[in-house]
Amino acid sequence: MAAVVSSWEAGARYGGAVLVLGVCSLKGGVGKTSVTLGLASAALERGLRTLVVDLDPQGDATMALGVRAAAGADVAAVLDEPGEATVQQATAPSTWADEGLDVLVGSERSATHDRLDDADVDRLRYALSWVRGYDLVLIDCPPSLGGLTRTGLTSADRAIVVTEPGLFAVMAVGRAMRTIDELRRGPAPQLQPLGIVVNRVRARSVEQAFRQEELATLYGPLVLSPSVPERAALQQAQGAAQPVHVWPGAAAAELSKVFDALLDRALRAPRG
Repeated sequence: MAAVVSSWEAGARYGGAVLVLGVCSLKGGVGKTSVTLGLASAALERGLRTLVVDLDPQGDATMALGVRAAAGADVAAVLDEPGEATVQQATAPSTWADEGLDVLVGSERSATHDRLDDADVDRLRYALSWVRGYDLVLIDCPPSLGGLTRTGLTSADRAIVVTEPGLFAVMAVGRAMRTIDELRRGPAPQLQPLGIVVNRVRARSVEQAFRQEELATLYGPLVLSPSVPERAALQQAQGAAQPVHVWPGAAAAELSKVFDALLDRALRAPRG
């Protein structure tokens, strides 16, 4: 596990600072956690020391990364009392690899923090100031517009909005982008949108093609390329608590290349 100390500014290999990437959606079921895990897999394959912060009370990222929480040692405890001791106790190594990928453990108890107002949304940002030794931090936000999502995005340098090419998911993108802009003008002036990841794309769907064109018209270059195709291999790998980069088959190899490209885009983003 990476060392947990009073500063985290040293040791990064990209741009001289740790990249904190918030992954969000304001509609459930679009595969936000799957995208977070795909990026974690790409980072692990590249040798980037990565911390996944599981803010979603469902705790799916924690489970897929092969981590079991000890009683009271989770992200809810960190938000209750942010500090060196609670962060260290709540951070556990993923079973995906012997080293290089850790988890700030998720918990359904974090739902009690979903009512935090903007006076408290910097708790996670303060807690992360006790972490050192990572190249990348991925924050898996809940699929809602509550205090937890705002807390996660307030801690981030860049935000990815995950959607799928369907009517209601596309409508939720607008709400997410407005939230990012609101936070930029308030408690998170450093936050910038990295872009929109379109997930679960089926090549021969007329409706999906229409929604993708709609997204491109509305958001232009903020729609990130490539999109993530719908492949069972992604759910199979995550269900087995394995990174997609080591899962066998052509579909997993295709997905791995997609997440490699999305990670490249994140690492190229200017920060500061």
